[in-house]
Amino acid sequence: MANQQDRSNDPATTDSTDDSPIVRAENTPAQESSAKPFYSVLVLAFVCSALVAGAAVGLRPKQEANRLLDRKKNILIAAGLYRETEPIDKLFAPIEARLIDLATGKFVESNDLNPKTYNQVKSALTRDGGRMLGREEDIARLGHLEKYGVVYLVKQGNRVEQYVLPVRGKGLWSTMYAYVALDADLSTIRGVSFYEHGETPGLGGEIENRKWQSGWRGKKIYDSSGKQGLKIVKGKAATSGDETIYQIDGLSGATLTAKGVNNLMEFWFGDHGYKPFFETIKKQLKG
Repeated sequence: MANQQDRSNDPATTDSTDDSPIVRAENTPAQESSAKPFYSVLVLAFVCSALVAGAAVGLRPKQEANRLLDRKKNILIAAGLYRETEPIDKLFAPIEARLIDLATGKFVESNDLNPKTYNQVKSALTRDGGRMLGREEDIARLGHLEKYGVVYLVKQGNRVEQYVLPVRGKGLWSTMYAYVALDADLSTIRGVSFYEHGETPGLGGEIENRKWQSGWRGKKIYDSSGKQGLKIVKGKAATSGDETIYQIDGLSGATLTAKGVNNLMEFWFGDHGYKPFFETIKKQLKG
């Protein structure tokens, strides 16, 4: 019996050979499952997604703070009050944000809406905060218009020296956002700051060129009859004559962007934009 057992454990005397399935399985390393790489990538994707989502949530307050600071900076630039060496919040101190009803032109006092944080672009898309614009009235191609707008009053004591107004409208490729600062006469432009757009760099993107923007200073939006006269022209603006105070240099190779700027200015300083507000202020000043 013992001899039989010894013989069975002796490779030289067993029936199995190196080519048998059992021996091949014992002599070769275990083969990896074909699904293992897939699950590895899946786990890695989940980990990366969790990290990105966590970073996005964690950084959101800081991003919002930076966005608000950038907004203040561009309001100051439009008003000609920005100084690189001074804190933005300090420079912004004499500026008061107020809500207005765009349809009536009257100031709005609300416990629910804070003009410092109110987002009129998002509000335009809500059922209670905005409305859809008709094709004929939507010359700036906004789609929707908010019920309330924000105006920034640059004050010297109790006297308003400037009104800084947010405007927006479609250009060739994108929605263009800007602030326009007006003198207390509600027609003369103190400055403009286009701060967000997706227009072609070097062409339509020149709307953010400070040199070009400086050409807006001193131009008038309305003529003596109250009709809008401000316009970006093709080529150079007039340097003499009555049109001088209404014309702004064109943007080379950016006809459609310039047209978009003209359209958005016409919209926001017309009946559906800030014109009712201007009329309200003028009535108040007349007493």
